[in-house]
Amino acid sequence: MRTRFTELLGIEHPVVQGGMMWVGRAELAAAVSEAGGLGIVTALTQPTPHDLATEIARTRKLTDKPFGVNLTILPSINPPPYDEYRRAIVDSGVTIVETAGSSPEPHMGFFREHGVQVIHKCTSVRHAVKAERAGVAAVSIDGFECAGHPGEDDIPGLVLVPAAADALSIPFIASGGFADGRGLAAALVLGADGINMGTRFMCSEESPIAAAVKRRIVEATELDTTLIFRSLRNTARVARNSVSEQVTRILADGGTFVDVQELVAGSRGRRVFEDGDLDAGIWTAGLVQGLIHDVPPAGEIVTRIVREARAVLDATQTKFTP
Repeated sequence: MRTRFTELLGIEHPVVQGGMMWVGRAELAAAVSEAGGLGIVTALTQPTPHDLATEIARTRKLTDKPFGVNLTILPSINPPPYDEYRRAIVDSGVTIVETAGSSPEPHMGFFREHGVQVIHKCTSVRHAVKAERAGVAAVSIDGFECAGHPGEDDIPGLVLVPAAADALSIPFIASGGFADGRGLAAALVLGADGINMGTRFMCSEESPIAAAVKRRIVEATELDTTLIFRSLRNTARVARNSVSEQVTRILADGGTFVDVQELVAGSRGRRVFEDGDLDAGIWTAGLVQGLIHDVPPAGEIVTRIVREARAVLDATQTKFTP
């Protein structure tokens, strides 16, 4: 299934496994790429740049097809050594990087110098246009349905995707709310050049999270997420559990980030994924969990979605036959 995005990156199918903290490891990324999609290793899941280089090497042993690395750049009191992670990426020969968080502009010169194609993830058309001006090769645009941070505009994909298509000249992929071939077909019709999925790939055999988390996503419906940090204008969509509900109550009662800081610590969320304790902390999941009903191999997810999309598009065409 060829689109501008597949042609740009030399992949077979316009299906991307987006970068996910604690999830984007070698086995998952390689399985997606081996099936013809684009797998993504998450840089900051690795504790040091050296560990990232090792993880990239592991991925390369599992597939000789293109894969990328996610580098999420956020303001922090004690920021990671981003320059060293960038260096590890290019020294490892990776030529595709997914950036997220802050503007990619400060990093574009370095990546351009080393022949790296940058896909920037953003949540609004205005940020996508700004990223295009900064020189990124492609954009991944997140609708309000997505897991993690959907921004503060609350624009769902049905409006955001065609709005982005009208505003951008570079290839872009749609993210948030995609799990099957119907979603891929819809994204293509709306003007996107592919789709990016996180929650769907969390529920794959190669996903390194606990089986209990995968079962919970399969059992959950589209009603089983909650939005936290709204009053702080740092909205995050997470799975509904006792911790996320407690955070919501505290902030609704006038609490500040300090009052919930211990509850939302990343170390607690990591315990959810590693130990399967669903109430150990907050963990991200998108509305699309209501469309996820199994835990197949990641490669099967890619090929199934492409096969379904072709069938959906063919069936839809017959509805317009005189």
